[in-house]
Amino acid sequence: MRRSSFLLVLLTLVLAPAWLRAEADATPAETARGKQLIAILNAYPPEMEAMIKSFGLDGPGFTNEVVRGFRFYRGELDGHDVLVVETGMSPVNAAMALQIALIQYPVTHVLFAGVAGGTDPTLEVGDVVIPEKWAYHDEAAYYNEDPANPGTYLVADYFLQKYPNFGMIFPDDVVATRASAPGFTRVATFPADPDLLATARRAVEKMGPVTGERTGRILRIEVGGVGVTGSVFVDNAAYRAHVFKTWGARATDMETTAYAQVCYTNEIPFLAIRALSDLAGGQEGKNVIDDYERTSSVNAVLVLRAILREL
Repeated sequence: MRRSSFLLVLLTLVLAPAWLRAEADATPAETARGKQLIAILNAYPPEMEAMIKSFGLDGPGFTNEVVRGFRFYRGELDGHDVLVVETGMSPVNAAMALQIALIQYPVTHVLFAGVAGGTDPTLEVGDVVIPEKWAYHDEAAYYNEDPANPGTYLVADYFLQKYPNFGMIFPDDVVATRASAPGFTRVATFPADPDLLATARRAVEKMGPVTGERTGRILRIEVGGVGVTGSVFVDNAAYRAHVFKTWGARATDMETTAYAQVCYTNEIPFLAIRALSDLAGGQEGKNVIDDYERTSSVNAVLVLRAILREL
């Protein structure tokens, strides 16, 4: 090589963008970061266990690393490069884990599979719902009762009531922003992605009848309706009825609307599959989640994989 050519190459490497130099020096594992990934989320151990068994996450086909305390698994599943993470329960953990994933990895779509409490009285434990949109049921103001008028409340002047109150609890919309439209606006519901919903409908139709492992009956697997999220475990018949009346909610959980909001802000397609582990207080006696969380998690993952194969 001529001296002038060598100097030109050296100068090019020195002045090259950092990402180009890093790509040139990258290990195979680091280069894999450039693959477009479908993020697959779950919230807590029974849901993660179902994915470990179904996906083979602990096998040679997956690698994993820890980022900010969250463990991310990367590999191939049903013809797609995927990123799997247990986000932890409740909205803050859910939002934090997903935002880290979107910053750290080249995620193009986000899917969730897990369990929820059923709030639609037509559904039973084990059934699977894939809502079209998601709301927070506990974004609210708590007001004092008016001592002069029992049964009424001293509502602040700023508050414009949009939803029926549940006693002192007055629901409200959350504020959110978007990558392409900076600035906060009130948002009533966060949508699932229309294309993913269409894919889910095709996948469910192709699945045919599915028999529940614990229930022994043909499960209902339905796309559509509303789901709600809050930082409370709902196990109260009266509040369950309020949630169904107010939002038409088919299920309630502690994470999904947080995922949906993060995807709304980042403008990433999102879809959530929730299998009912309990009836959110609609049952007789104690809540049955301890008996059904594992088998219902398996139901949700079964539907998730059918959707992945259809993508």
